[in-house]
Amino acid sequence: MNPFSLNPGSSRREFLRNGTVGIGAMALASLNRAESATNPYSFGTSKGVHALDHAPKAKQVIFLHMVGGPSQMDLFDPKPALAQYEGSSLPSEVTKGQKFAFVGPDAKVISSPYEFRQHGESGMVMSDLLPRMSGVVDDLCMIRSMKTDEINHSSGELVLNTGHRLIGRPSFGAWASYGLGSENSDLPAYVVLTNGIPVAGSPVWGAGFLPAQHQGVRFRGGAKPVFYLDDPEQIDRERRKRIVDGTNALNQLSFDRLRDPEISARIKQYELAYRMQTAVPDMVDLKDESQSVLDLYGVKDPAEDTYAKNCLLARRLVESGVRFVQIFVQGWDHHADIYKNLKGKCEEVDQGTSALITDLKQRGLLDETLIVWGGEFGRTPMAQVVSAGGDPTGPGRDHHKESFTVLMAGGGVKGGLTYGSTDDFGFGVSENPVHVHDWHATCLHLLGIDHERLTYKYQGLDARLTQVHGHVVKDLIA
Repeated sequence: MNPFSLNPGSSRREFLRNGTVGIGAMALASLNRAESATNPYSFGTSKGVHALDHAPKAKQVIFLHMVGGPSQMDLFDPKPALAQYEGSSLPSEVTKGQKFAFVGPDAKVISSPYEFRQHGESGMVMSDLLPRMSGVVDDLCMIRSMKTDEINHSSGELVLNTGHRLIGRPSFGAWASYGLGSENSDLPAYVVLTNGIPVAGSPVWGAGFLPAQHQGVRFRGGAKPVFYLDDPEQIDRERRKRIVDGTNALNQLSFDRLRDPEISARIKQYELAYRMQTAVPDMVDLKDESQSVLDLYGVKDPAEDTYAKNCLLARRLVESGVRFVQIFVQGWDHHADIYKNLKGKCEEVDQGTSALITDLKQRGLLDETLIVWGGEFGRTPMAQVVSAGGDPTGPGRDHHKESFTVLMAGGGVKGGLTYGSTDDFGFGVSENPVHVHDWHATCLHLLGIDHERLTYKYQGLDARLTQVHGHVVKDLIA
């Protein structure tokens, strides 16, 4: 249809409206063509970018997000000096000017009751709470000097996942999907598995202002891992295919006229959803996994939605060409009873995490798969004591943004490396700080992407995951 054609009987208002739409469509198409010609990361094919900046060390990512903030000084960063301050406040020069979520700078110190030991050829130190992960330390890269900007869960989760404290920015997984696409046309490039939902909700795996097909697709447990994917009753596959084709034909007509990228994204999502109807049930069915593999991960009942099962699903997904898999594990926000609750969370994730690394290594996939384990921030060396219904509970630890620990494995990082250090109290970074923006830049570099060039035009700016910050921490790279 020619938007400038004037049918008999059409009004002057309709002519002006159609003409304006036509001019806008042509201008948008021209801008899109210009951007595609100058920006190597402009979205043009189902595979994502047209070229990488350098040879990648990793092809895919598995991000194990421990929601709430694991206590680094009880798991990875022993601080024996805390015992000297047990029940007392830290020196004022240590806490001066720092922000806390619930405690104050005069809160009393608690030391860790757990034993720390060296493991593996690297001698990496780890708490006895993680005996199985201690067995794969030579494949781990431990960053003890992570820093973030946010002290609260929602904004902290958003910074860790999107690089920005406000809702509406694309997630790390969405950027990876946009930049690299998927190697399996029957599955999403970005899959989300959950053992509890993060405080910030689905925006932490959203696409933000990127085309909608790059958002994470959540796989749930049970008979229907993806909602609204099944054919309605009395609708067979052939009829469903005709419905999808007809819907997409109408959407294509709208796209040809308006050049709205959201229409293009809608077409791709309909097509992917149809293909997923066959691929997803096979992917989440563990019947072809051997008993030895199930035992390795600690999967006792394949029908039960557990962290161990999700780790096994993550291996299956990256093995099938999914670019980015993220597992969210709720329950690490230990403001009270930390000595009881931390032990239970470690028991939940220890075997599945170590099994994932071992399994990928045995299959020759660890070198090309970047694994990340960590939370949105750490915990304070000072105690928080809260009451539950008027009854006192055991001590916990408050949120801490000044220093925390993140683990990485595979995907081109140095195994057995402990990087960075904190002060004697575990309060602040004393050597080799790594901000979240630096960490994002490094992860993208491992995927073959220059974080400064992976951009998307938004509100007149070339937006990116690292905003205007970040540098690659080359000391982490093998």
